Amino acid sequence: MITFAALSPTKKFKPSIRVELGMAVPQSILLVQPEFPIVSKSRWHKSFLPIGLLKLASYYRKKGYRVKLVYGKENLNFYPDKIMISSLFTYWSKYVWDCVGHYKQLYPNAKVVVGGVYASLMPEHCKQSGCDEVFKGVHKAAEKCEPAYDLVGVGYQIIHTSRGCIRRCKFCGVWKIEPKFESKKSIKNEIRSNQLVFYDNNLLANPYIENILEEIANTKYNGRAVYCESQCGFDGRLLTPKLAELIKKARFQYPKIAWDGPYSEHRNVKKQLDMLIDAGYSRRDISIFTIYNWDYDFREMEKKRLKCWEWRVQISDCRYKPLDQTYDNYSPKRVQTGEDYFMHPKWTDAEVKQFRKNVRRQNICVRMGFNIHDNSLERKKKSIGLIWDPSRISPPSYNIA
Repeated sequence: MITFAALSPTKKFKPSIRVELGMAVPQSILLVQPEFPIVSKSRWHKSFLPIGLLKLASYYRKKGYRVKLVYGKENLNFYPDKIMISSLFTYWSKYVWDCVGHYKQLYPNAKVVVGGVYASLMPEHCKQSGCDEVFKGVHKAAEKCEPAYDLVGVGYQIIHTSRGCIRRCKFCGVWKIEPKFESKKSIKNEIRSNQLVFYDNNLLANPYIENILEEIANTKYNGRAVYCESQCGFDGRLLTPKLAELIKKARFQYPKIAWDGPYSEHRNVKKQLDMLIDAGYSRRDISIFTIYNWDYDFREMEKKRLKCWEWRVQISDCRYKPLDQTYDNYSPKRVQTGEDYFMHPKWTDAEVKQFRKNVRRQNICVRMGFNIHDNSLERKKKSIGLIWDPSRISPPSYNIA
């Protein structure tokens, strides 16, 4: 899975002091997280926290700069010398471009730098936004800094035990942004919260993962136990009974197993699932991470869905978009074409929407322990609505209620 890449300072630091009206004033950095279309009650959601910007904030503070973090396009009583804009998925590029245009107009003398995932994967396209500099990859110096969580006021901590990934999955851009797999031996001295969220792209690939899991299991913060989540699914090919026990011992919540391959791998996936269950996890708390609108067609993905229903585990589904896709106008409520969003040649619009609807309904049945689904479960109606049986393959339909 794609991780957050940090942004860059200029190659050579200018003095961090300027003179205004005969007075020495620290130079200023404006850090911008574009207002991406994230469905969340909180703008600083744990799945999209701009950890690169927060590390840059700490880095520049140590250099003596004044730092301000903003969300989206704002008019400020703040006059930056440099503006650093984060980017995320390539298909959200328009939000980055909007921010570049807004702040270029607002502060014409400030240098605008864009970094992050989109900037790293499509630097030439990103440069056309009008920014002054595009930075690719991870800022090595800022990476060593503790994030400035005071700027966002969240109650959890983002942790990396590694950067990069040992895999080269063709649907993923991690190996392009972070080509070298680098790992830590310990994170014990980094823990500053009772809730850790791991942003590793392949947590179990760290050769020191057993030691790290033992550390977490035996660590308390403010006298209380530490709990964990992993944003990416566990690479089940690396899972062992011992690792499953350590993951449970380290209090990881709602584990996900990645099932990126074909239906024929189901026996291996079942073994991975059983390891987590034997370690003490409830089936309802485990998810199978899977990607659709990709190389495996609708019927293949429905067979995978039915296996998950047989196992009574939830599905964390991800609709595939190419790494060079610069737009995505997908809407679940209307019939669309390939001009609206990327549609794999093996998929149709009806199949994309039907599969997503099937997964949503099946997950509700798994969580609530029901054998059938009706619309009243989602819409809080008292009368019984449309009945749907998760244990069958649903034909594609344009009725996407």
